[in-house]
Amino acid sequence: MDSKQLAALCRDLADNKKGEEIAILDMRKVSTVADYFVIITGTSDPHLRAIADEITEKLKEDHDLRPRAVDGQSPTKWKVLDFVDVVVHIMHTEARKHYDIETLWGDAPRVRPRSPKKAAAQPKG
Repeated sequence: MDSKQLAALCRDLADNKKGEEIAILDMRKVSTVADYFVIITGTSDPHLRAIADEITEKLKEDHDLRPRAVDGQSPTKWKVLDFVDVVVHIMHTEARKHYDIETLWGDAPRVRPRSPKKAAAQPKG
């Protein structure tokens, strides 16, 4: 799985747990920190934890992938899952507004989600 596919999978897993305002930033031309940032809003500490658990557990079970590092112990307003080429930021609403990562990394293009029609046409597996 390449880094773009991993970022998209993290987005989909966050969506399973009702993550809000999910964005993927393509960092490849603006930073060496990671290829992609996935930014997700959660509404409470339990919600942030549920999103993080969904991503880490499903990636471990289905793809034998584990984050290299995890930051943001409960209670927290910001959890980070570092998968080396993909860094997932799960942020409480206020923290996301305050730190405004999208503006900070404004030169990074957003990855658009596939349209439902194109996604349905893609083979599963």
